[in-house]
Amino acid sequence: MSRRPRRNHSPEFKAKVALEAAKGEYTLAELAKKFDVHPNQITQWKAQLLERMGEVFDRPSAATSSPPVDVKALHAKIGELTLENDFLESALTKAGLLSAKR
Repeated sequence: MSRRPRRNHSPEFKAKVALEAAKGEYTLAELAKKFDVHPNQITQWKAQLLERMGEVFDRPSAATSSPPVDVKALHAKIGELTLENDFLESALTKAGLLSAKR
């Protein structure tokens, strides 16, 4: 009998299965068969969902705020890459590896 390779489920899949289990419309055996997951795993995901349910509403601005962007650093990097591209283009043109007309 060969063993099944270890699977990593996405957080979205885990939430979907745990929410179905929390609804209570189906038994654990039915859910296990439907989602091809062991019933003990469904029980663990359901417990995690119920434990951490309050955290969803704890800090609403944390999920919506994006990390600050350093515009000066990005402009500096763009300038640096432009200089490199111009230098390489002129070097390749002088070596005859790049045609002058593009």
